Amino acid sequence: MAPAQPAAGEVTVAEHQIATSVLVIGTGGGGLRAAIELAERGVDVLAVGKRAKSDAHTTLAAGGVNAALATMDPEDSWQQHAADTLKESYLLADPETVRMVTENAARGIEDLERYGMPFAREADGKISQRFFGAHTYRRTAFAGDYTGLEIQRTLVDRAARLGVPVMDTVYVTRILVRDNVVFGAYGFDLADGTRYVIHADAVILAAGGHTRIWRRTSSRRDENTGDSFRLAVLAGGRIRDAELVQFHPSGLIAPENAAGTLVSEAARGEGGVLRNALGERFMAEYDADRMELSTRDRVALAAYTEIKEGRGTPDGGVWLDVSHLPRETIMRRLPRVYQTLLELQMLDITREPIEIAPTAHYSMGGVWVRPEDHGTGVEGLYALGEAASGLHGANRLGGNSLIELLVYGRIVGEAAARHSRGLGAQQRSPAATGEARREVDELLAADGPENVRALQRTVRNTMTEHAGVVRHETGLRAGLAELDELESRMRAVGVHPDIAGFQDLAHAFDLKAAVLASRATLESALERRETRGCHNRADHPDLDESLRVNLVWSGPGRVAREELPPIPGEITSLMREVSTAGKLVE
Repeated sequence: MAPAQPAAGEVTVAEHQIATSVLVIGTGGGGLRAAIELAERGVDVLAVGKRAKSDAHTTLAAGGVNAALATMDPEDSWQQHAADTLKESYLLADPETVRMVTENAARGIEDLERYGMPFAREADGKISQRFFGAHTYRRTAFAGDYTGLEIQRTLVDRAARLGVPVMDTVYVTRILVRDNVVFGAYGFDLADGTRYVIHADAVILAAGGHTRIWRRTSSRRDENTGDSFRLAVLAGGRIRDAELVQFHPSGLIAPENAAGTLVSEAARGEGGVLRNALGERFMAEYDADRMELSTRDRVALAAYTEIKEGRGTPDGGVWLDVSHLPRETIMRRLPRVYQTLLELQMLDITREPIEIAPTAHYSMGGVWVRPEDHGTGVEGLYALGEAASGLHGANRLGGNSLIELLVYGRIVGEAAARHSRGLGAQQRSPAATGEARREVDELLAADGPENVRALQRTVRNTMTEHAGVVRHETGLRAGLAELDELESRMRAVGVHPDIAGFQDLAHAFDLKAAVLASRATLESALERRETRGCHNRADHPDLDESLRVNLVWSGPGRVAREELPPIPGEITSLMREVSTAGKLVE
């Protein structure tokens, strides 16, 4: 690595150049699976992330990973898995993407087995599978209630055995492109500010979604801030269905630094009841048959409505009460919920109710990608996982997010390897590199009165108020006006790295990403004038068949409708209503 010489007038900093065949941005399950595929194919690969690989967002996925293995229900098939996925998506999932995932899911599980994943098994040694959400059959493999954590551990171990280099503290600020062809990325080290120009034949974007732009979210601080959206759009990519965000019904309200932390839906599955501030069991008004065992989107809408209409708790929530259950039931069936509330609130759920509210949980939209290889339309740039779009439509089938990482991690790794090996030469652009360098220089020189963290809170407040569980044209336009004002204030930010590191610089880039992702979401939500799945428009309460389209955002004011291909007849014939009773798993 040789330090680059700064041009006249530029800030003098340590800047290193690195060369690799393929760069992976993001070290969660999707990024690591792609890196493993590349390493197994003998392709030079480097993975970078802004948080420790052992603490990626993948570790929070509790319930399981889907594949039609038919170990429990012999009638199951990938075709039925596809039908369930498309049905749950409210017909907005891409049929070919769904086929790719469901048909290749068993191989994804086999790969994990080969890497040493400790799946739960039956007495005969077969992988155990359980119901998860609106599945026709039991097809969710698991490892206790720590499935995501075990998958991440397995992938970290496999990557280490293959010698995949991982840089855990690198924040990527730009993907470098010349004439719509990728040639690398630019970033800095979070600890000491060292700059990196990483030259690569291909770049794989696996940096998560955008749920942190709401006030309450199941994402942790400084993750899922919309990095993938910003990096892709600045590189020439587009965003599909940014408005389609899944809200989980039961996120904690307090403490503030943990707002949105999930209370497992198992709490309702075991007999927990929901009450408003008046003590009323309000689900009787929204789904009298299933009550608290209703679907995630309906429970979230019910809780939101109670709060919005003035029947919420003083802190803006509703009560989830399990205290009527036997203590031994709670300790045996809800141990994580019990422990979490003790740690965060010193609350004993065997005696007192839990104050909850809907929380932003999963980005079902994301970067526009082709179904066959998740290419973005920018040559050499790929996206996968929560950064990408196409599989989930307007409602995600529980357990599909983890299998998506495994299937497309392999496919994208293979595609990136093929692209790299097929290049005759790599064309670089000093101008593109210089622009990325200047952006960092300008932020480091910024010494205005506006505080980055305060502006991040403003973004979250705007999105929570105007683009939460229920949207309305008036609110969406008000949100866009607030974003305009916020962008003006951003020009007066102050960025102040200190002895602890360059986190303040990272927060400034997180803010840029959050504002772009917020605009994409608001403008797409404004265009989707219907209620479909997770997207509730109070001024358009009905589903509109003419809007069975994907909305593709390519920059401020540019939202286009994209027609979906037809669903194959063999899949359509299997689509049916599936009861979710007794299947509530987080």
